[in-house]
Amino acid sequence: MGVQSITLNLPEAIFEQIRRAAEKMKRPISDVLREAVAAAAPVMDGASSDMRAALAHLAYLNDAALWQAARATMTAEQRERLQHLHDKHQREKVTGEEQTEEQALLELYRDTLLIRAQATVLLKMRGYDVSDPSQFAPLQ
Repeated sequence: MGVQSITLNLPEAIFEQIRRAAEKMKRPISDVLREAVAAAAPVMDGASSDMRAALAHLAYLNDAALWQAARATMTAEQRERLQHLHDKHQREKVTGEEQTEEQALLELYRDTLLIRAQATVLLKMRGYDVSDPSQFAPLQ
């Protein structure tokens, strides 16, 4: 795979955010930028603007924060409520309010999966072995 060089003009505020992130991680600015672009490129099309911003921000997190993001889950109450609404929807007609709640919980579920997946990609890019699923179990 070839490497392409580009000149990138960034607003000062964005450059400073990247510089601080690189300094905090003790990594070159070019590595942080390359990682951010590579991590954000494949998932940006289908995500909301808020989710795109959250996914892009992951590239600036330190390793410990990325591991935490890779283990993120919905709360037990949210999972149980989503399961209940799904089961009810399969058995009978749900109210408009219940349908709206189910859709919001499904969106939260998808967003959580996106965050977890993107954090895992970044960890792999940083050299971590991410092949063991047990290391992604939620922290108790």
